[in-house]
Amino acid sequence: MPYVSLVVPAYNEVARICETIGEAHDYFSSRGEPFEIIVSADGTDGTREAAGEFGRTHPGIIVLGSPERRGKGLGIREGVRIARGAWIGFTDADNKTPISEFDKIEPELRAGADVVIGSRGHRSSRIERAQPFYRRVGSKAFAFFVHVCVGLDDIVDSQCGFKFFRSEVAKEIFRLQQIDSYMFDAEVLFLARARGYRIAQVPIRWRDDGDSRWPVVSGSIKNGRDLLSIRWRHRSVAPPLAARHEAAAPPRDA
Repeated sequence: MPYVSLVVPAYNEVARICETIGEAHDYFSSRGEPFEIIVSADGTDGTREAAGEFGRTHPGIIVLGSPERRGKGLGIREGVRIARGAWIGFTDADNKTPISEFDKIEPELRAGADVVIGSRGHRSSRIERAQPFYRRVGSKAFAFFVHVCVGLDDIVDSQCGFKFFRSEVAKEIFRLQQIDSYMFDAEVLFLARARGYRIAQVPIRWRDDGDSRWPVVSGSIKNGRDLLSIRWRHRSVAPPLAARHEAAAPPRDA
């Protein structure tokens, strides 16, 4: 059984997918333990085909996806469903967070955290290439909106695409998770908190890729609607398992 399953969601990332999964493959191979990389790729630009070709010469690569754009949340949900690792996580196809940052994630998992998330907002985080100013302002406003809608007041950065889970925790959370688009991150953390799971946060390295494909106006409206729907979608969620899990862990220095 793999000790870690890495899900890489992608939409039309043919220019970068092989570099991203290649770095991940080299990194986990160097550790000498079994692993799997699950590429969940939607789109028609050849991303799935490129990942599949890479997998022919690199064992441990599994490729899923569809020509239709079905959403990042759905792509990760499908990857988690088939993942076999003791730890299951995901990272973005554009490689904004180097896979070597898993060195900071693993100690928290071994120490008993149920969910470990990379944080760009911690004082020890290293932002190598920042987002444009208007996006940084928008991110702060968005973080406030997340707190108003779903709580998570102690989560510094809910949207960073570098998160890992104990296998049974990932399976449970993503079985309940419903949002297919970008707000799945906030939904996943809401469910983890509702279930009483211990969430640890670690500072990471991160670099913006300058990709401007996200539609600011229509995307923001959809994100707002999805955020507002989270509590309603999970209004019957089971009570927190406070007796079984510790309270959420605060961010810590690397």
